[in-house]
Amino acid sequence: MKINTPFFREIYLKIFISVTLAAMSGCLHGQTITVGGSNWTVSVPAITEAGTNYAGTYESATNLFTLSGTLPGSFLNLLTNGAARISVHHTPTTWNSNLHLYAKRSGGTTSISGLCVGCTATINGGTTYVEIPQAVATAFFTINFTGVLGLGNSVTFSGINGQVQISGVSVTIPATTYATQIVFTIGPN
Repeated sequence: MKINTPFFREIYLKIFISVTLAAMSGCLHGQTITVGGSNWTVSVPAITEAGTNYAGTYESATNLFTLSGTLPGSFLNLLTNGAARISVHHTPTTWNSNLHLYAKRSGGTTSISGLCVGCTATINGGTTYVEIPQAVATAFFTINFTGVLGLGNSVTFSGINGQVQISGVSVTIPATTYATQIVFTIGPN
């Protein structure tokens, strides 16, 4: 005997991208991070027959967001290990704790302005998915700097493309719209 009971369920996920600067101390100012891109809406297909489940994991386009910014010499001089850390967390509006967000980056360039002896700046890490925790920031990638700074120095970074993945989508999660805001923070490593 075959029972054909259609089961329709849809979950909509909206991911909002934004930026926050690290609040460190009054003497550290001028470092910037700019986020470009758009919101991501994940449409999870409806379950239309018994035995069919969601894929469970969904990925955005590879360039969902782009990060760029500037690290002034006054900030670079205070880095004890020569690295600035870009951290990430998310702040949910409506969320289910079974859903997990991840981000990874690709590409990116750096340039150094001003007089600088033996200076290099590189972008490291973040090329594999890093889980984005809720509320507490975790390291996403670093911008490493070496050299002897002169006057008027800064490091500019640009073209860092980001991709987001969500996992944990399941028939057991209530069908509704879930939304969260991804927040990037810049500070010393």
